[in-house]
Parts: sequence; C-alpha cells; structure tokens
Amino acid sequence: MALSSALLLVVLSWFCSIPGTQQLQSSQMQVLLQLRKHLEYPKQLDAWNNTGDLCSIPSSPVLIVTCDENSVSELKIVGDRPAKVSKFGGYPIADQTLSQGFSVDSFITTLTRLNNLRVVILVSLGIWGPLPDKIHRLYSLEVLDLSSNFLYGSIPPKISAMGMLQTLTLDANFFNGSVPDWFGSLTNLTTLSLKNNHLQGPLPRSIAGVKTLTSLSVSSNSISGRLPDLSSLMNLEVLDLRENDLDSELPALPKGLVTILLSRNSLVGEIPQQFGELNRLQHLDLSYNLLQGNPPASLFSLPNISYLNLASNMLTGSLPSRLSCGGQLGFVDISTNRFTGTVPSCLNSVSNGRVIKLNGNCFSNDPRHQHEVAFCREAATERKASKKKDVGLLISIIGGAFAVMLFFLLVFLFLCRRYCRSATAVEEHLMQKPLPDNSPTGFSSELLANARYVSQTMKLGTQVLPLYRVFSLEELKEATNNFSHSTYLGEEYAEGEAESTFKTMLFVGFKEWPTPRKNTGALIFSGPKTTSDLMNSSPAINL
Repeated sequence: MALSSALLLVVLSWFCSIPGTQQLQSSQMQVLLQLRKHLEYPKQLDAWNNTGDLCSIPSSPVLIVTCDENSVSELKIVGDRPAKVSKFGGYPIADQTLSQGFSVDSFITTLTRLNNLRVVILVSLGIWGPLPDKIHRLYSLEVLDLSSNFLYGSIPPKISAMGMLQTLTLDANFFNGSVPDWFGSLTNLTTLSLKNNHLQGPLPRSIAGVKTLTSLSVSSNSISGRLPDLSSLMNLEVLDLRENDLDSELPALPKGLVTILLSRNSLVGEIPQQFGELNRLQHLDLSYNLLQGNPPASLFSLPNISYLNLASNMLTGSLPSRLSCGGQLGFVDISTNRFTGTVPSCLNSVSNGRVIKLNGNCFSNDPRHQHEVAFCREAATERKASKKKDVGLLISIIGGAFAVMLFFLLVFLFLCRRYCRSATAVEEHLMQKPLPDNSPTGFSSELLANARYVSQTMKLGTQVLPLYRVFSLEELKEATNNFSHSTYLGEEYAEGEAESTFKTMLFVGFKEWPTPRKNTGALIFSGPKTTSDLMNSSPAINL
C-alpha cells in the first residue's frame, strides 16, 4: 500500500511539472522567433520554419542553438553580409546592412531575455547602430562575438560589469574613440580582439593588468604612441598589433609568447636581446618598421621559430658566418635592409627547403638584386648624421626657446626699471627737499615745500597730480602773515556775478615775487567777500 502511494505521488509530480516545462520552452522559442524577425529572416534561419523544437536542429558552421535545462545557452548565427566598406556614416546600406527599420536597441533588449546565454556569436548579419549599454544584462555570458557588422561609436563601458566574460571579439566594425582602459575589471578575460576598427590613441597601460589574457589582437586600427610594458602578462601567447601608428621602441614582452605580429608600424630602436630568449616563439613579424642595428643572432636559432620576417627596416651590419638556424625555421625574410658581408650558409635558399628572401641588401656572395656595399655604408652614415642632426635640432630648439624667454625677461626687467626710475624722478622733482625752518623768508620749510608742490602740479597738469590741494587755515595765515595787506595783490570778481556775492582774493606767500609772469610762490584761493568772513566760514581752502 505504501509503495502504491509513493508511485502515485511520483506520477502526479511528473504531470504537474509538464505545463511549467512546456511554458518555459515556449517562452524561449518565442524569443528566438522574435530575434529572427529583427534580423529580417536571414536564410540561415530557414530551418526554424519546419520544427517545433529549435534545440533539436542539427548544428552547422552557420547555425548553432544549444539548450541547457530547457533554456538556450548558446546561439551562433553567421550571415552573409560582411562589412565591405571602409567608411560608414551611420545609415543603412542596401544589401549590406539591415533596413532602416532595424533597431539595435530593440534587438539587444530581446536578446537579453535569453538570460541564461553563455555564448553569443552573431557574425556578418548587417547589424548596425551603436551597441547599447544594456548588453551587460547578459550577466552569464562567457563568449561575445559581434564581428563583421556595422556597429559604431564607443565600446560600451558597461561591458566591464560582465564578470564571467572570457572572450570578447568585436572585429571588423566601426568602433571609434580610444581603446577602453577598464579591461582590468574583466578578471576572467582570456581573448580580446578588436581588429579592423577605427580605434585611436595609445594602448592603455591597464591592459597589462589583465593577467588572464592569452590573446591580444588590436591590429588595423590607428593606435599610436608608446607600447606599454607587457611582461606581466605571463599567460599571453598571441600579440597582434599590426598596421597601427605605434612609434615607440620594442618593450619587454612575456616569455610565453608564441606569435608576435608588429609589422607596419613606426617602431624604432634595436631589436632587444630578450627577443632571442623567447623559446616558445614560432611566428615573429617585425617588417615595415624603422628598426636599426644588428638583430640578435639567437633569433634565427630559437627552437620553435618557423616564420621570421624582418623585411623593410633599417637593419645594418653583417650576420655571423656560422649563424645557426633552428630546425623548425621554414621562412626567413630579411630583404630591403642594409646588411653587408656574406650570406650565412644556413640561409642558403637551396638548402633544407627553406624560403629565404635576401634582396635589397649589400651581401657580397649573392649578387642577385643586391646593392653595392657603398650604398649600405652611405645609408648607415646618413642615418648617423641624421640622428646627430636630430639631436642638434632638438638642442637648437630648446636653446632658441630659452633665448627667447630670456630676451622677454630682460625686456620686462628693463621696462620695469625704467618705469620705476621715471616714477622716482617725478616724485623727486615734485617733492623737492624743503628749506630749513630758519630760512630767510621767515616761513616754515613745510609750507615752502607745499608751495613748490602746487607750482609743479600746475605745470604738469592732470597727467601726474590733481590741480589743487587742501591748505589748512593755519597754513594760509602763516603764508599771508595773517592775511596782511602787505601780501595782498588784488581781487577779481567772478564773471557775471554781483560784486557782493563772490570774488577772488590774491595773496603772495613770499616776501619777494620771483617772476612777474609766473604764479610761482602765489597762493590763490576763492572765498567770501571779506577776510573776517573767510576766517569764520571754513577751516581749509581748496586751491
């Protein structure tokens, strides 16, 4: 009886679970069909028309739908609309992008409803527009590949919140701006590929903090400036920075590298000896740069090296006659440099089946397509002279800038000194040393100095000092001997005024009148009619 009850309970539980399972599958299916509509029914999804279980469709190179516990965990769709234009203005292009009615925002919103996705690969589907920040809602995502579409603008910073992300591939789009410096927050990131975009600026130093990186590819952009020290990326195996504008010396690199692609930049300096110690290195391409000097001989004998391309640089010197070549070395290109001397036997193109390119140098035992030795020596001399010239030019520029700054400083100091002298001269001229109090005039030195001050002020006008000053009543009494009639010169009525209203009285402040035609030594003031009125009306007179 107990056994029958237990069996019945299991059967009932199974029946109760059926509606929920069917509903979940239906929800996921509806999302996939909605995505097909957003993508405007690509032919790669024609198989979805004839089946009710999209998870049971056999996988193919262009379509994979993987389900895990009745949820879609992997979605891969590869279309046939690769980006074939070099410039994209943000508008749909017939037969390449999706139509004007496509909305990348709505598409990503629908995609995020598949919240158990771990792998999303949507390649060459004509998706266009700026990638919205809401992509980070796919918090379980481990692989995101949106290559060969028409996505533009900045790479969304919210991607930095996708902590489970291991592979980020955005190749062959139209992303611009700088390479983001937030990749250090993606602690599980192993593959970062941003090839064939329009990214600019330097490669951020923070990239060296992504310790889990095994592959870094940012080729065919406009990355410029110096390369950061990448030696801390101990797991890095592939470094691809081809076709950028890098103009630094070669930095220290991790010893685990297998592939180094740095061709078609403007890298300078010599190839570091450390490159000859990369024992796992298989593929090295430094062609089409500005590298100089003699390359490390150990590069040719690395145990795993199979491809070595140093073409179209400014490498000089001669290679050791007993140069050793590694057993895996199958391709060597050192053409279009300035090598001299003889070709080592291991670089003989007829031996060991190796492909060797030597043309454009000055090797003496390989007359085909070689320059005269003088050409390489002259070029080396010119480079040295050019280097000295550049140093001299830099010194001249710095010296010239210093001289100009010094000149302006001297002019400034001269003008300041001249201004100070002028101001001092005016002050000394206006404020002459007063006479001693026992002068024969009988007036105090302070009073005489004030008289000279007024006289000079009248000469200079308003350019230096005002035309009047304030004299106290005591000073006027002393200057005029208490308004004595002996110092009285005369009076003048104001024009157009009554005689009893206002008049000008003139007194002499000195016993002798120096020059009849000048006002030197004269005190001129305006006031009431009589002296008594003057003395009672104001404590001071404006002159």
